[in-house]
Amino acid sequence: MRPALTARRISSRNTFFLKRVFPVLWFGIVVLSLAAGLAAARAGKAVPPPVFIVPLLLFVIGYAVMRKLVLDLADEVLDEGAALRVRFGSEEERIALTDIINVGYTQFVNPPRITLTLRQPGRFGREVSFSPRQSLFAPFVRNRLASELIERVEAARRR
Repeated sequence: MRPALTARRISSRNTFFLKRVFPVLWFGIVVLSLAAGLAAARAGKAVPPPVFIVPLLLFVIGYAVMRKLVLDLADEVLDEGAALRVRFGSEEERIALTDIINVGYTQFVNPPRITLTLRQPGRFGREVSFSPRQSLFAPFVRNRLASELIERVEAARRR
């Protein structure tokens, strides 16, 4: 992706870790714990049922939570002034601010997310979500970026 010279990144740099590294760690630990229980059972040791049930539950719950909160986040969002450039993997799309009908912000989830609802579905659907950059020292303050995007989308709509 070749960003414009004036583009600034507005998405969190933690997105790569959250989408690529954390799931591997999570599911790896769950699978290892299940494998340890299976190895103990094969060795003839008495293994209580929760040794198998808990990892399976963690696997299912972890997948559901990650799918809902993390895996649908854009990898990178760049602000180009009158538009946002959104990238998922190697695919990217330029979304004009005039094509955005709503900017939603969810603050008290981890990771926090901004969801853009588009006038017409684009390459990535009708809604595009990303985790915004944020200050580590002000977790309970509304994200400035979300407020700024709301104002800019409204101003673009009035033009």
